[in-house]
Amino acid sequence: MVEKNNGINWSVLWKSDDWMSVWIGFFILAFFLAGATMSLPRWKWISDGSYQGKIAGYAKKVDATAKDAETKAEPVLKEQAVALKAALDAKDRKAIGAAAGKMEAAAKEVKDKDFQKKAVKVASDIKGDAGATVGKVFGGDNLMKALYLFIGFAILGIIGMAFMGMPVGKFMAGFPIVFILSSLAYFVSENDIVKYYGLEVVFWALIFGLVISNIFGVPTWLRTAIKTEFFIKIGLVLLGAEVLFGTIAKVGAYGMVQSILVIGVVFYFCLWFARKVGLDDEFASIIGASVSICGVSAAIAAGGAVQGDSKKVSHTISLVLLCAIPMLILMPLIAKWAGMSPAVAGAWLGGTIDTTGAVVAAGAIAGPEAMSVAVVVKMAQNVLIGFAAFFLALWFAFKGQAAGGEKPSLMQLWTRFPKFVLGFIVASIVFSFFMTEAGAKAVTGTTAGLRGWWFTLAFLCIGLETKFSELIAMGGGKPALVFLTAQAFNILWTLLLSYLIFGGILFAVPTF
Repeated sequence: MVEKNNGINWSVLWKSDDWMSVWIGFFILAFFLAGATMSLPRWKWISDGSYQGKIAGYAKKVDATAKDAETKAEPVLKEQAVALKAALDAKDRKAIGAAAGKMEAAAKEVKDKDFQKKAVKVASDIKGDAGATVGKVFGGDNLMKALYLFIGFAILGIIGMAFMGMPVGKFMAGFPIVFILSSLAYFVSENDIVKYYGLEVVFWALIFGLVISNIFGVPTWLRTAIKTEFFIKIGLVLLGAEVLFGTIAKVGAYGMVQSILVIGVVFYFCLWFARKVGLDDEFASIIGASVSICGVSAAIAAGGAVQGDSKKVSHTISLVLLCAIPMLILMPLIAKWAGMSPAVAGAWLGGTIDTTGAVVAAGAIAGPEAMSVAVVVKMAQNVLIGFAAFFLALWFAFKGQAAGGEKPSLMQLWTRFPKFVLGFIVASIVFSFFMTEAGAKAVTGTTAGLRGWWFTLAFLCIGLETKFSELIAMGGGKPALVFLTAQAFNILWTLLLSYLIFGGILFAVPTF
């Protein structure tokens, strides 16, 4: 919190996006815990040409189901499977969907539970694909769901802006465009061919933002709706309800060991290399904190601890955002190509990628288990922000390079601690220990989709905030050289630690 001469400024509890994101995240969880329900818009679509290419595969599955139905004396299911096979042979997409629906209903009456589950899935998959058309995506019902979702997000955004003292009218002038572009990212990402290549919605949101920012430019009226930190922190609080405390307990201890080793070694390497190329300790400390801890938040905390030049902090943040783009795309693909286990992949992603949002996006590409590990590892690093800032402040005070030379107080440590981490942990505790598994899943079944939307909005904003030309021109190239070299070292060092700590070499592999 911010200290006043005569006490504490309690208004930070509602005026900072760090706290406001926690309150809004809690409100969303409480809203659905109270029994509210919501149907999110569906964006999945398969072109007619692509659907025709799937028919042969569908037919084989239906044939097998019909034979099993005959063997298990399920004549009604066999009859509906034969009818579905005829519709598939005729290649009539609408008729296929109708026949698949009838087969699904018949499959639900099957006595053998294992066979029932298998037959229902075959029919449900075929029915779902048949109905996944562009026309349905842009149909009245789905667009109304999107409108209701927009209204909900707009209301929460207005509440947040009003409490934080930001211009509500200017925010609402740009937010519809942010929402529409995010919807477009969902539409592109949910095409079956795009999904096959693992290009998630956050990737497209980022690309759209970068194209607009670097080719067309971002108008002033739109900038007021670019609230990257606010959006991503709300999503992370919601994610806490999905990452159960057992995972945090198992991964968190490993993550803390890895985080301490990463921060200590990578920060020292960055400082050593920066001195070699002639960069000052102040700039090196800000860059080193961003690379070794957690990007933007760490750069800001380190800049405050050393009382550094705000331009150096801004420069570092820009480098973080620029470097995060190829890392979040390439690293999960490399992890898949190399056959890394989810635990190793998640630890590698969480320990190297420098923004929490990018960690989530990369984890989503790598898979749900990898994402859980990556987020918890990143949270372990986030926990150390305050301690790192404290030691940096002490070091610079001792060197006499920090203005005033005063040691940071406990209140300053608390100020630097990211409050959304508390929201994440509280949500995880509540959903882990105070709810039944069925009750928790009933809530997170909806909030997981909303969490994805908050992340998508945030990544669109990251793209809109990033200008390649500004990054290239800064600092004569030395800061970029130090950052990229330290990041390359970080990637290799953390990969080694991930295998040692999460790969079953030094400790047992965590299970979920």
